[in-house]
Amino acid sequence: MSRPPFLAAFAALSLALAPPAGAGAPEVVDAEPEKTGMGWRVHVTIAHPDTGWDHYADGWEVLDAEGNRLGFRELLHPHVDEQPFTRSLGNVMPPDGAEAVFVRPRCSRDGWSDAVFRVPLPR
Repeated sequence: MSRPPFLAAFAALSLALAPPAGAGAPEVVDAEPEKTGMGWRVHVTIAHPDTGWDHYADGWEVLDAEGNRLGFRELLHPHVDEQPFTRSLGNVMPPDGAEAVFVRPRCSRDGWSDAVFRVPLPR
């Protein structure tokens, strides 16, 4: 299977813009899709060394294979004592025939992660 076009750009950027080791970028450690009516609910588990309001995982987005945003889940508070943690986003509508969606997390201090997590959509 070929790589979605936007993943190549992320890979190139990650080499140039990777945070220093130990910076603690948010990481998607698991994601499960659930078919709900016409769309999907995506349950995403994120690990991040939240330290409090000054540095925490503050959101994640669901993208299609072209890098278009299908949904965004804002996280409104730190999860210092709940790691990793799982939150869900409903009403995700991938393009017809999509085999997967991609999840990219964000941190309040360092911004968007360069890593995306592929979530296969069962048929």
